[in-house]
Amino acid sequence: MELRHYHSCYTRHTMSKPTVTTLAEQILELLSKMPGLTDREITNSLRGKSAQQQPINIAARGLANRGRLIRRKRDDGLIGNFPAGAAIEPAQKQPRPSPIDESANLAEDRLKAALDTWLGASGWSTEIAWAKQRGVDIHAKRGKERWLIEVKGIGSRPEMRVNYFIGILGETLQRMDDPFARYSIALPDIPQFRNLWKRLPQLAKKRTGITVLFISAEGEVRELED
Repeated sequence: MELRHYHSCYTRHTMSKPTVTTLAEQILELLSKMPGLTDREITNSLRGKSAQQQPINIAARGLANRGRLIRRKRDDGLIGNFPAGAAIEPAQKQPRPSPIDESANLAEDRLKAALDTWLGASGWSTEIAWAKQRGVDIHAKRGKERWLIEVKGIGSRPEMRVNYFIGILGETLQRMDDPFARYSIALPDIPQFRNLWKRLPQLAKKRTGITVLFISAEGEVRELED
């Protein structure tokens, strides 16, 4: 009798153990409730705002390769994740964003998210310093290639943007310790930053090899060397 009692208790105990879900399953469950989230938004929901999004990006791409979800551009230009088989609303023409909305889209972390999507589409994996984290803003790798990118947001005043531009060049120069790596600065695609880059002497651009990545409020990325 005691043996049967022990066996019964053991069975109830083992059957009550919680089921451990994989990261892919957690992503699919979240998207079933909130389809269209970006990798960054999924990371914020599952891991927290300070967590790196690379594991989510890898898992989401794996799910897409297996046909479990669909990755496509949303109306805001960022890549959203949609469960396979779910109805995907056609892109609607959006009204021109107000200056407040545009400024929000050109904040530093939004630019990093747009660059992460852009780099990922070309096969780069990224390590990103979100918010106030220390270190290089974006460290991208593709095979043996390395690409270090410093990012600045739009700022609130013209004089602040001048300081941003001078500061980001200095930060990039201080990180140039690998002769085989690529180095870039990333800035909002607005006339003031384009003029500041244009005024930088060609000799300085050629000697340092630094390029600029301009990101629009819609998330489009353009790389310039001169």
